[in-house]
Amino acid sequence: MRIASLALVLPAWLLAASAALAQQVPSEGAEPDAAVVAATRQWLDDAVANAQAASASPLRMEVSIGALDARLRLAPCSRIEPYVPVGLRLWGRTRLGLRCTDGGARWNVFLPVTVKAFGPAWVLRDNVQAGAVLTEADVVEAEADWAAESSPVLADPAQWVGQVAARALAAGQPLRQSMVRPAQAFAAGTQVRVIAQGPGFEIASDAQAMGPGVVGQMVRVRMHNGRIASGVVQDPRTVRLAL
Repeated sequence: MRIASLALVLPAWLLAASAALAQQVPSEGAEPDAAVVAATRQWLDDAVANAQAASASPLRMEVSIGALDARLRLAPCSRIEPYVPVGLRLWGRTRLGLRCTDGGARWNVFLPVTVKAFGPAWVLRDNVQAGAVLTEADVVEAEADWAAESSPVLADPAQWVGQVAARALAAGQPLRQSMVRPAQAFAAGTQVRVIAQGPGFEIASDAQAMGPGVVGQMVRVRMHNGRIASGVVQDPRTVRLAL
């Protein structure tokens, strides 16, 4: 399961949302901070709703808005334009930019925003030591906030079963991409079986691994005649040469 980044759906909504925001924020006789926050919440809710409609992922989105700096005194503005600051996206703890484009004084402020995305995840039953091989017995399926961290949640068991913990993991954590790495099939110096295959032939011989081998990744091997070759690790004993 994957969720489309909210930042990807914003451009199509920016003009319409900006126009709506301009209509909702009065230019005279109102408290700017309260009006801006109220209009921004509607804009964000619309953006989140359309992100959900554009994605098949069954994630339950929640948006909360922080407060502007209490020391700010914003001049009346008849048109306020929301935007996502460069390098940020509407995911997790972030900021939304608000700028006045039509008023007596131009201003630009940043509003704290938190976007949560709750969905099914594989959550650790107990603590896991670094380097331990993960199995289905280590987890339970539960709802988690996918946006709590930048690393993607691993929703498909094929992405983590048989992988090893990249660091010490705590019970209750949903499995994420940064938490696992492929298991090492063999260590450097191990004698392995090398297979070279082509149209109508297959040749096998022994060689020595020059580095640790990980299934599906390249490794260099030294043949008996001293020649160095590279191949893909097939299993803990086999390397298939790249021809």
